[in-house]
Amino acid sequence: MMNIAKAYHKHTRTIAQTLAAIGLCLVFSSVLTSCMSSRGSGAGGEVTGVGGSAWAEPTPYGMVLVDRGAYAMGPAADDSTWGIKGDARGVSVDAFWMDETEVTNSKYKQFVFWVRDSIIRERLADPAFGGNEAFKIEEDKEGNPITPYLNWNKAIPWRNANEDEQRAIESVYRTNPITGRRELDPTQLNYRYEIFNHTEAAKRKNRLDPTRREYNTDKPVPTELPTISKDTAYFDDEGMIVRETVTRPLTGDYDFLNTYIVNVYPDTTAWINDFENAYNEPYTRMYFSHAGYNDYPVVGVSWEQANAFANWRTDYLRRSLGREGVYIEPYRLPTEAEWEYAARAGNSESSFPWDEMLPMDERGCFYANFKPMDGDYVRDGHVITSAVGTFKPNDFGLYDMAGNVSEWTSTAYTESINKLTSDLNPEYRYDAAIEDPYKMKRKIVRGGSWKDVAHNLRSDLRMWEYQNEQRSYIGFRCVRSQIGFAKGTQKRKK
Repeated sequence: MMNIAKAYHKHTRTIAQTLAAIGLCLVFSSVLTSCMSSRGSGAGGEVTGVGGSAWAEPTPYGMVLVDRGAYAMGPAADDSTWGIKGDARGVSVDAFWMDETEVTNSKYKQFVFWVRDSIIRERLADPAFGGNEAFKIEEDKEGNPITPYLNWNKAIPWRNANEDEQRAIESVYRTNPITGRRELDPTQLNYRYEIFNHTEAAKRKNRLDPTRREYNTDKPVPTELPTISKDTAYFDDEGMIVRETVTRPLTGDYDFLNTYIVNVYPDTTAWINDFENAYNEPYTRMYFSHAGYNDYPVVGVSWEQANAFANWRTDYLRRSLGREGVYIEPYRLPTEAEWEYAARAGNSESSFPWDEMLPMDERGCFYANFKPMDGDYVRDGHVITSAVGTFKPNDFGLYDMAGNVSEWTSTAYTESINKLTSDLNPEYRYDAAIEDPYKMKRKIVRGGSWKDVAHNLRSDLRMWEYQNEQRSYIGFRCVRSQIGFAKGTQKRKK
């Protein structure tokens, strides 16, 4: 059974510089101070309120603030040519930070290598491999036993390992039976994480105190325990991942804690499986592994893998700050409404991230990476994806909100979604169980990609894909809800 420890890297140079800038600003003040007037406590017996430390969140690394706003979501008019029915509706979204570019191969590799290094450290501490206790901390400074965690301050001996240490390091690699080359074993790169479902835990029907589930005093106090469903995952005796959705009576807060184990390595074969009778083999070998593609958007990543990355990114920041007990807003996938608002720069009149209906300016310069003509992928200067930030950003300062790669959102897809969601921060969430029909595992993707025609780049169009699919034309970016003081309606850049 593979034990993936939840331990974290030391600062890299770039991350360290960023964290130094945001550092203590992420810490919530736990000390409340009373507002005092010059006449003494309580201002002569009047209630004056309680003051506290005021603070504002600095810009997270590589992100742009999308301030709160309202817009008409969805296509505004019918389009008989494409079978589109105009059904725009007014919605409002609160402020959030969004990655200014799609997550790149380089950034996703950091996640993959972290998982690799966590496995190596676990095995270096394992008596069956290295047996070096320095790689795992099991006691506090006073010598009291604690929940064990990996010691990232202890460097992996890549070049001067002894025989046992070398065996632990090499255990995550394999020899390609055809080429004889040493390569990472993708099957071992599994990331385990837990998510507390705050939404379900907050619902009145799921309250532990039965007297608080029903406020109507004409009705009896509920006596039956609510039934909940939670996702869990574990390794069986053969080291295989087992995923289950457990349904049972509610017993406590733990029932809202969901456990996932996700293999994090991108599906590099998507380049072949997405295109029949095409010679795309070089991309399977080079696109994710070759440094020449570091600044290109990661692809072949499922919705499940994108969520795992967002969770790791949150924990990586929290632990790197050295403040494990401090709450910070988590990185996550954008909701469909957030994504569309950001892509259209809050402009209900525009169907694209730019103001015009054409995907190019008057000089013939393209606004995005897509397929301009039948069979002509290169007219915009690229055959497949392009490096992120190659084209101009939209008025919110966000790059590639159309084309390059389509992007996962957090929102589940159903044909009646517009009738199900609120007009305030609309979101439709459905955590599909393993035994659910496959059609219930659809998630919304937005933006169009390098393989799409211009029409599919429209920011107001909804598309979907199955949550476990890995495509050569789907990537993602993260968001984080803003905390601190909202500034009001964001002004469009001139």
